[in-house]
Amino acid sequence: MHMADALVSPPVAAVMGAASVGVIAYSVYKVKKQSAAPDIAGTLGESDNKKIPLMGVMGAFVFAAQMLNFTIPGTGSSGHICGGMLLAAMLGPYHAFLSMAVVLLLQCLIFADGGLMALGCNIWNMAFYACFAGYFLFYKPIVKNKFSRSRIMLGSVLACMLSLQMGAFSVVLETLASGITELPFAVFAALMQPIHLAIGLVEGVLTGLVLIFVYEARPELLHVSSGKNRLSFGKVVAVFAVLAVIFAGGVSLLASSNPDGLEWSIAKTAGTEELEAEGEAYGKAENIVDKTALLSDYTVDGSEKPAGTSAAGIIGAVLVAALCAGICVPLNIMRKKRLVRNENG
Repeated sequence: MHMADALVSPPVAAVMGAASVGVIAYSVYKVKKQSAAPDIAGTLGESDNKKIPLMGVMGAFVFAAQMLNFTIPGTGSSGHICGGMLLAAMLGPYHAFLSMAVVLLLQCLIFADGGLMALGCNIWNMAFYACFAGYFLFYKPIVKNKFSRSRIMLGSVLACMLSLQMGAFSVVLETLASGITELPFAVFAALMQPIHLAIGLVEGVLTGLVLIFVYEARPELLHVSSGKNRLSFGKVVAVFAVLAVIFAGGVSLLASSNPDGLEWSIAKTAGTEELEAEGEAYGKAENIVDKTALLSDYTVDGSEKPAGTSAAGIIGAVLVAALCAGICVPLNIMRKKRLVRNENG
């Protein structure tokens, strides 16, 4: 659902960019507050030392999983998971939103996936609804403190379907507000909503399966106070790290070549998968991405396609892991200094 710059006007890009930056700032505030008082932050006392590697490896896992486009039968379209709900269930909504913002930022700047002007829209559409709306409206009320396989699966499916529907409709509204006449509201919405309903269903099932594995292996990572931890924290982190490498470096080569849900809807509506836009703002944004996109189109420049894609995927996963984990490091340092000051009177 990565929007290109041609789908948004500069005013809409500015408004959505400001909205996303506002949520990022609020999430940083909440993460900082939780770091200062982990016992009352809703994380069941999970230490920052665990949050750092978990945030890094789960960010890398979601990045890698997003490379795996799956075919939507009978449509000629494909989809991929967004991953926000999965992150929210494991990290909490605020850490999850920041992790998603990192993933989308790197995808834009390093891989030229999604436009720079449209970055605010993409963060809002793909991260905000999943990490907050889907999590708080469906997943958390359904699961509550009565964890079970069926509740986890039901909550995951409904939350992912809702968040994808809201994200898809936001894309339609953003193009409408931008005056993209090639994408008339009624026709575009009639294509976007059903295809993303199917994608949301698949993502929900996959998310549920991952969370059930975590629930059975290390329930404390889902904030479950009871239950037996069958795997150590280090082993669970290692499992997701290995899967991230396998997905990014190998399985991604098997991804569907069909256009994703957004590209498919645009093609059905406008007759082309990509729309053109002219203007100074678009040119400047494109120039910036041209300079930063060292792994454009998910490949290493000058490399053969399979090997280049594998290398680019692994490099991207490592970058995401480092940046996601890096968010917590300064907050953890601040927390330790605060504790030392309190102990010293």
